[in-house]
Amino acid sequence: MILVVDSGSTKTDWIALSDDGKHLFQTQTLGLNPQVLSQEILRERIVNNFELYKDRKKVKGLYFYGAGCGTTKPRELIREVFDEIFNEAKEIVIQEDTYAALYATATEGEKSVVCILGTGSNCSYYDGKDIIQKVVSLGYILMDDASGNYYGAELIRDYKFGKIPKHLAEKFESEYDLTSENIKNHLYKNPNPNTYLATFARFLIENKDEDYCQEVIKKGLSLFIEHQVVLQFPDAKEIPIHFVGSIGFYLQAELKEVLKGFGLTPGKILKRPIDGLVAHHKQHILQA
Repeated sequence: MILVVDSGSTKTDWIALSDDGKHLFQTQTLGLNPQVLSQEILRERIVNNFELYKDRKKVKGLYFYGAGCGTTKPRELIREVFDEIFNEAKEIVIQEDTYAALYATATEGEKSVVCILGTGSNCSYYDGKDIIQKVVSLGYILMDDASGNYYGAELIRDYKFGKIPKHLAEKFESEYDLTSENIKNHLYKNPNPNTYLATFARFLIENKDEDYCQEVIKKGLSLFIEHQVVLQFPDAKEIPIHFVGSIGFYLQAELKEVLKGFGLTPGKILKRPIDGLVAHHKQHILQA
């Protein structure tokens, strides 16, 4: 049995395949981002899943694509957790979530730009063969334009500074605990502050027809395109721009409008890459 895993900061999709590529089961855990979680929390989130823990000895291969796995140290941290739990696995491959987005959207041999707009955000260039990433993300505090945590931070700041229209501010405070104590506890004392911030993006999506929300949404998308796509890749206007992630998916009308304003061509816009990942690995199994 092999496990194909797509992990963001908020949630993780697991699909188990038999040795001949048949679907065995699908399950979900909380996000497994080794940049922001300890080994103890990572381990707990996996072993608390009944199906994964029950079948852990059957796993011969684990293919993990995750947020926060772009550098060596986080990959080593989560590998130690996998080695302990899935100790019968002969192969454990850990790659950043960019590869999941690539396998789910890009056509092999054709150039494209592949973006993630979920809890976090990033962007890579696919030259038809290899991934090229000019800017290594510094995470949710300094980068992640147009991500869920970016929009959450914008909403909280605007609320505290009195920039949200009164009727929206009243609605906002009726749906969330916006006391300074609660916000600071989540940001500075609790795990996953980026995921906490991203929970506020739901409000923006649900009220996206409001002028204020449109302004915030398009500002974030424009920053993402300026910083991540146009300035990085000279031929971006000549190739499709693919997106994976809940923010891109639920705001795709606004995303397409902003892309058009920059002279860019939207490609595939998917909520989750897991189906494309599974197809990729099934093909790998059948060719083996």
